[in-house]
Amino acid sequence: MGWAIALHGGAGDISPSLMPPHILEAREECLRKCLHIGVSALKAKATALDVVELVVREMENHPFFNAGRGSVLTTDGTVEMEASIMDGNTKNCGAVSGLSTVVSAISLARHVMEKTPHIYLAFDGAEAFAREQGIETVDTSYFVTPENIERLRNAKEAKKVQIDYNTPIHKNTPVETAASNGDSQLGTVGCVAVDCHGNLAAGTSTGGLVNKMVGRIGDTPVIGAGNYANSYCAVSATGKGESIIRATVARDVAALMEYKGLSLKDAADYVIEKCVPKGDAGLVAVSATGEVTMSFNTSGMFRACASEDGYSEIGIFALN
Repeated sequence: MGWAIALHGGAGDISPSLMPPHILEAREECLRKCLHIGVSALKAKATALDVVELVVREMENHPFFNAGRGSVLTTDGTVEMEASIMDGNTKNCGAVSGLSTVVSAISLARHVMEKTPHIYLAFDGAEAFAREQGIETVDTSYFVTPENIERLRNAKEAKKVQIDYNTPIHKNTPVETAASNGDSQLGTVGCVAVDCHGNLAAGTSTGGLVNKMVGRIGDTPVIGAGNYANSYCAVSATGKGESIIRATVARDVAALMEYKGLSLKDAADYVIEKCVPKGDAGLVAVSATGEVTMSFNTSGMFRACASEDGYSEIGIFALN
């Protein structure tokens, strides 16, 4: 048994020919930095829950991913962020949706878990709770970046909902190929960890999808869909939210381990390959014994992992 960590910055149609090199490099460098932060904390005997929050908070601060500072915009040009966090040891969890001023959705989700009798708070109630708890908030303009204004403009012109890591859409793109049912969970950030005591935790945060309807909620804050942890494993998913919710992706990985005796890798691969349409999802997961897996059925997934036995990996594209 030993510590292990894995994180992702979203999965999807990631092509080096369509994504500028400087964007790829910036996102890869962010993964490297966040992995280092997580590994250092685990080596310092931090709990899995603290590590997950720490790493996701750091990723929320970078505009390279669709969470926190980089959150994409709704059809009204507003931001509605969501997140969830779960402690595998106790199965305590917290989730939030519809945030427009909270700097760190993952930290507010943890406050919901630890300081309320509830699991899920959303919109005005979640915002009010954040202010009551002294959670950092800013003007909504902080989250409205020029890049995301342009993404929204393109999506509106094409009358489509746009996936973060999909081929750019144009006005003449057929509905069937324009990611019309897509979810920019494909830009979601997530982290899973197991600490030196075998405790597991998972955290996931997102801004949703480009040009989504106001009030739409994806898989990220849905416990068992986009995020889950128990005594067997911790899972953070990314992909088309509706597909992930239908397949209860994160919980099914844990269930296959618990009830079928599958290994972490076999359970994750089964769910991604058999339960979700191709091109729709990816996940990162760790087990209580320090196993790590990063499985996806898209052309790429921004991902990184490390374990106490010295293994480390940072990748973007699928391995042949």
